[in-house]
Amino acid sequence: MQWQFSNDAPIYTQLIGQLKVGIVSGDIPPGQRLPSVRDLATEAGVNPNTMQRALAELERDGLVYSQRTAGRFVTEDEAAIRGARRSLAEQHIRNFLRAMEGLGYRKEEIMSLLGQETEEKQ
Repeated sequence: MQWQFSNDAPIYTQLIGQLKVGIVSGDIPPGQRLPSVRDLATEAGVNPNTMQRALAELERDGLVYSQRTAGRFVTEDEAAIRGARRSLAEQHIRNFLRAMEGLGYRKEEIMSLLGQETEEKQ
């Protein structure tokens, strides 16, 4: 996994986001065993406590679960994955709309631009 961090948000929230994207996109498939906290932290270049915090949050969200002696796994609950995917999509849409409104576009203009863009792609 390619880890990228910025200075505009806490590292653990960025870890959560990047792991969620990996899960909902299928890059980290349902049922897959995750590397250990220490291995993931080393790979990402972060403190193991920070990675542990991110994984604990993903467990609370139902996207990851622990088996006592076997480690952590990605959920096989398709509804949970679809829900997380939808939530991420809605977040991206809100951010996009906020940015476009910051540029002075009204919702009707944004919709027109999107329509033009999708027509060009077809």
